[in-house]
Amino acid sequence: MSRNSAAALREIGRNPLLRVLVDVAGFLILVAALGALLAHNTAALGYRWQWHRVPRYILTVRDGQLHAGPLLLGLGVTVRIVAVSLGVSIAVALATALLRLSQSTVGQALARVYLEAIRNTPLLVQLFFTYFVVAPIVGLDGWTSAVIALSLFEGAYASEIIRGGIVSLPAGQWEAAYSLGLGRRDALRFIILPQALRRILPPLVGQGVSLIKDSALVSTIAIYDLTMRGQVIVAQSFLAFEIWFSVAVIYLVITITLSALVAVMRRRLVGSYEH
Repeated sequence: MSRNSAAALREIGRNPLLRVLVDVAGFLILVAALGALLAHNTAALGYRWQWHRVPRYILTVRDGQLHAGPLLLGLGVTVRIVAVSLGVSIAVALATALLRLSQSTVGQALARVYLEAIRNTPLLVQLFFTYFVVAPIVGLDGWTSAVIALSLFEGAYASEIIRGGIVSLPAGQWEAAYSLGLGRRDALRFIILPQALRRILPPLVGQGVSLIKDSALVSTIAIYDLTMRGQVIVAQSFLAFEIWFSVAVIYLVITITLSALVAVMRRRLVGSYEH
């Protein structure tokens, strides 16, 4: 590598704006290459693109007013499931992490059994077990079954993230909290968890993105989320390529938006601690 090239790379590394521009340019080049490859292969198959038929499945106009199409209706179901599951999974994760760190042998054992059972079985099996076995016994509908299965699954992984963030803090933080006269509960609330949040936020975001993608499995229990709506539209219109590309882009927009919002939150959180 020449000196000029090395200097250019160092300049890109130091300049955040240049780094972002390089990343965007690389992404666009990759998308263009994949698009060219896809266009070539579909042309060889004799497939004719019909993108003009896709907008009606996103937004429709009736009586001069815009109405949500099937894909947007499915997106609404997906967002509601993800929002509720995310809140419940964080509560489950925090409770499980605290049980793992508690002095209770029974609590530790229960948390360990839950973690091993969830992490060593597929989500699809858990979803079917909740919907076909548990739901008829206790009288749950499909939507609630999906939320429970997703919450328990994601909560198991998020609990280890939270526990790792708490354990990573120096023992002196606990000692300082106790020296101020705080009990274990207040020490966790006011001293430990606020500091651990800065460390666990990035991996928790990744777990939230996984939850969005895993929510597509609820279509297997006849919940008309975004994925299920896509399947129905493909079966009716035979627009397999166009519809699944549209569904993929919608999921991509959601996950990128979530990551961006949490990045802003994290910068503000870190800035508040620095000041």
